[in-house]
Amino acid sequence: MPGGRAQPKTDKSEATRALILETAMRLFQERGYEKTTMRAIAAEAGVSVGNAYYYFSAKEFLIQGFYDRMTHDHAAEARRRMAHTRDFTERLEIALTSWLDTAAPYHEFSAQFFRTAADPTSSLSPFSNESHPARATAVELFREVLVGSELAPKLDAELVELLPDVLWLYLMIVVLYWVFDRTPDTERTREFVRRSTPMSARVINLSRYRVFRPIVRDAKGLIQDFILPTIGRTAVK
Repeated sequence: MPGGRAQPKTDKSEATRALILETAMRLFQERGYEKTTMRAIAAEAGVSVGNAYYYFSAKEFLIQGFYDRMTHDHAAEARRRMAHTRDFTERLEIALTSWLDTAAPYHEFSAQFFRTAADPTSSLSPFSNESHPARATAVELFREVLVGSELAPKLDAELVELLPDVLWLYLMIVVLYWVFDRTPDTERTREFVRRSTPMSARVINLSRYRVFRPIVRDAKGLIQDFILPTIGRTAVK
C-alpha cells in the first residue's frame, strides 16, 4: 500500500481510501498541489486527519495512489481496445492513445505534478522505487502489446525481453510532450503519437534482418548498461 502500510482490504477501508483519494484529486485541481494540505483533504472528505494519514502517510503518496489507479485504468482500456488486432503498429498506437484518453481529465493540473515528479530525488518521479508498481504495470502492458502481435515471433528473443522497458520510455516522452501541450484536446500530442508510432514500429521491425544485427547488438548493450539500471529492471527473466 502507498505509504508503506499494509491495510486489510475490507469494503469499508477501500471505500474510505477511495474517498480520500478522490477528494485530494478534486482539491489539487481547485487549489493546486502545493496549497492543498492533508488537513484540508481530511476535512473535505469528512474523516479525521489521523485517518487520512493512516491510508496515506504523506501527501505525495496520494499522487502515488493516483498514479497506480490511472495506470491500471489505462492498462484495462488499452487491453480492451487492442483485443481485435495483432498488428504491432496498431497495438502500440492504441496503448499510447489510451493513455492520453485516460489522463485527459487531469491535464489541467498535470504541470503542477510534473514540477515535483521532475525532481530525481522525489518519490513522485516515475523512475523512483515508490513508482515501481505503476511502472511495472505499464511495462507489462507494453509486453502484451509486443507479445500479442504478429511481430514478436520474428524478433530476437532477448530483444523481445528488453523492448517493453524501452516502449515505456517512449510513453514517458509522450507524457512529457503532453504536459506542455496547450492545443485543444492535446491534438499536437495525439498527432505526435500518430506519426511517431509507425516510424518506431518500422525501426523495431528492421531489427529482424541480418544486416542490422550488429546495430541490434549495440542497441541491446546500451539498453542493458544505461537504461535498465536507471529505471529498475522490470523485464521478466
